[in-house]
Amino acid sequence: MITFTPIGTIHSPFTDPAGMPIQPAGAKGVKGTVSIDEKYREGLRDIEGFSRIILIYAFHRANGYLLEVVPFLDTESHGIFATRAPKRPNAIGISVVRLIAVDDCELTIEDVDILDGTPLLDIKPYVPEFDCFPDEKAGWFDRCCGKVGTARSDQRFF
Repeated sequence: MITFTPIGTIHSPFTDPAGMPIQPAGAKGVKGTVSIDEKYREGLRDIEGFSRIILIYAFHRANGYLLEVVPFLDTESHGIFATRAPKRPNAIGISVVRLIAVDDCELTIEDVDILDGTPLLDIKPYVPEFDCFPDEKAGWFDRCCGKVGTARSDQRFF
């Protein structure tokens, strides 16, 4: 058995999955905050030096899972592991957000595509040299990524 204990909570303007941006690229300028539990305060040391961070969180409103889904950016079915859909065997999400400010145990972030009240599991720094591979293949996403800026979620995965 693997157990995760949230280290904090993500706050955003999104209280309902329907109509939310589906990726940070479609949430440019959307502001939010991350409240970190006091006992993890020391873990935030030096984080203010990063312009972006990777939030790892629980899809707390997704129930059950599907092994094949029709994702928001396509009309064809794909295996869940070839998508970023939230209805996964382990309902874990990731988002690369802009870090605006650090004030004690509260982070101000931008480009937020996450539901309000989402449990935060971990934070990792975004390091372009490690995390950016723009010339790689993106499978079926290659034919529809241009839609991410305007695509919005619906209730299909919640």
